[in-house]
Amino acid sequence: MKMETHFAESRLRGVSTGTTILAATFDGGVVIGSDSRASVGGEYVSSKTINKVIQVHDRIFCCMAGSLADAQAVTKAAKFHLSFHSVQMETPPLVISAASVLKNLCYQNKEELQAGFITAGWDKKRGSQVYVVSLGGMLISQPVTIAGSGSTYIYGYVDAKYRPNMSREECLQFATNAVALAIGRDNVSGGVAHLVVITEEGVEHVVVPGDKLPKFHDE
Repeated sequence: MKMETHFAESRLRGVSTGTTILAATFDGGVVIGSDSRASVGGEYVSSKTINKVIQVHDRIFCCMAGSLADAQAVTKAAKFHLSFHSVQMETPPLVISAASVLKNLCYQNKEELQAGFITAGWDKKRGSQVYVVSLGGMLISQPVTIAGSGSTYIYGYVDAKYRPNMSREECLQFATNAVALAIGRDNVSGGVAHLVVITEEGVEHVVVPGDKLPKFHDE
């Protein structure tokens, strides 16, 4: 195939992205996580170990989906805004403040950006929280949410298995299973499961290698 033809077809298809991201609240905290595969146009895997769970403040993390370059630029700007905000206020920012910063950045640049985010964290005012910032800058609060190409395969699992006020261990297993199910079905999700547990006590990073993820069918 000639390069000109390939370029023209790529422009007609648009940006093809692949990922699985999720976040879920439990009794006393929140789990946020993702797979680790990055693909270019859905045609080849550019990285098997990229971390899509980004820390934007001490107890606030976000997951990114869509164009990786766009998402990294937005999270870098959000980190700066939140650091400046915490210095001005002399207190850590609220989770809703972080989600609002991402929302404003996405809305103000909606014509140029192709990226969405899940923001999760814990603060003293509202405890554990999960927010979705969709493409274009819409902001929604939910107890559990999933996004990315792999999410289409696990809506049934999430609806059936998620319960409010789960224990930390139950929620961590729920998130691990959800990522594993998505990786098993979605050809542009894969690698390892990056999970972060956020509570009042602090932050714990959990990485589950691909060969240690639970299997639910013959692969």
